[in-house]
Amino acid sequence: MSENKTTHFGYQQVPEEEKAGRVAQVFHSVADKYDLMNDLMSLGIHRLWKRFTIELSGVRGGQRVLDLAGGTGDLAARFSRMVGPAGEVVLCDINDSMLRVGRERLADRGAVGNIRYVQADAEALPYPDNHFDCITIAFGLRNVTHKEAALASMNRVLKPGGRLLVLEFSQPVAPGLKPVYDLYSFSVLPVLGRLVTGDSGSYRYLAESIRMHPDQKTLKGMMEAAGFGRCEYFNLTGGIVALHRGFKV
Repeated sequence: MSENKTTHFGYQQVPEEEKAGRVAQVFHSVADKYDLMNDLMSLGIHRLWKRFTIELSGVRGGQRVLDLAGGTGDLAARFSRMVGPAGEVVLCDINDSMLRVGRERLADRGAVGNIRYVQADAEALPYPDNHFDCITIAFGLRNVTHKEAALASMNRVLKPGGRLLVLEFSQPVAPGLKPVYDLYSFSVLPVLGRLVTGDSGSYRYLAESIRMHPDQKTLKGMMEAAGFGRCEYFNLTGGIVALHRGFKV
């Protein structure tokens, strides 16, 4: 890979090889207050977005699920109950701080022994072909340096007919919502981040990274290019968040 290649880190252009480290520092900084900030930022609505993701996953008992960028384990905990003792859930995150918080949180909640914790990069998943029945990635794809490579990696490790669900911030579509959302994102979020975590910069990056992420139609096309079929998306909360779903052909 050329040393001259750059990518976006929020609104900044940085060398590709630096992005993962910069994103890691963001999540090292906010890991311990991540759940609290999610509740404050979304007024708790993130729980409804995740519930909708679970409902569309089609996960059944005995299946194998990969929760990428699984963070503090919201989705993994629910999948653990759905797949039961005969199934397996892998909570995977590239960030060791987030993985530590997720492990501690699920242990405190008495999570059953069918959850495994793996630190890995979504662009190069350490699993054989045709391994998982379902993959979810919630609020993580926008932080990946090479999204096309990550989607191809996910497609490879899914079983034929397996589902990928991408829950991510997207572009508002409801009339009049965008200016209000922009004001909230760039004025309120950094202040909230500073008050709760002592870190306004990470939440400024959050707002910028959302604007740099592909819009709904573009991401659907990227999933199709990676080999997924029957791709569709669902706008949630006026398009502030979108859930994309595709199936391995």
